[in-house]
Amino acid sequence: MDITETVATVDKKISTRVGHKIYLIIKRTMDIFFSLIGLIFLLPIAIIVKIIYMFSKDFHPIFFKQKRIGKNGKLFNFYKFRSMVPNADEVLEKLLKEDKKAAKEYKINKKLENDPRITKIGKILRKTSIDELPQLINVLKGDMSLIGNRPYLPREKEDMGDYYNDILKTKPGLTGYWQVSGRSNTTFEERLKLEKYYSNHNSLKLDIKIFFKTFKVVLLHKGSK
Repeated sequence: MDITETVATVDKKISTRVGHKIYLIIKRTMDIFFSLIGLIFLLPIAIIVKIIYMFSKDFHPIFFKQKRIGKNGKLFNFYKFRSMVPNADEVLEKLLKEDKKAAKEYKINKKLENDPRITKIGKILRKTSIDELPQLINVLKGDMSLIGNRPYLPREKEDMGDYYNDILKTKPGLTGYWQVSGRSNTTFEERLKLEKYYSNHNSLKLDIKIFFKTFKVVLLHKGSK
């Protein structure tokens, strides 16, 4: 490679690096703007969800907090509207020990088709994706982005295998490439492949495409279970 080719290669790398920094600035600006708007509507929705739970004689907190893996492996507190019974982790642990079929299904997909932990109200919250709205708090704090990969559980790190480092190059997102490409209709392995692709090809163009496709997925309830 001669000096001209070397200079051209360096210029291309610098241009790519600068372009990516500009993209990240735009992305963060949009995250702050849309999360602030969304949080205005979060309070009245939270009040409605609380009242509905109280009518069903469930007086436990409606917000669910859990440790999740963020960008570069940093753990953060992840927020959602609670869609499961309060002792969900205990119920899951017991189920996987007693039901071999459920254990096999969970190992493959990291979810259950007929999850006994989900409440009646929770099914509605999930079907409409309303349960995801408190993640706007995470977006505003900078732990997450509007568009990104799924925020994984610490216990899923080992199962992510070689995909782990690629997926964690980016912040987790409120929605993302996996969510608009099948969501619950994909296996855990297929999800990892989709999210690895996003981490290595994220751009403003792809984010805009995912953003608008999310509305279609939510309205048609595609893959939401």
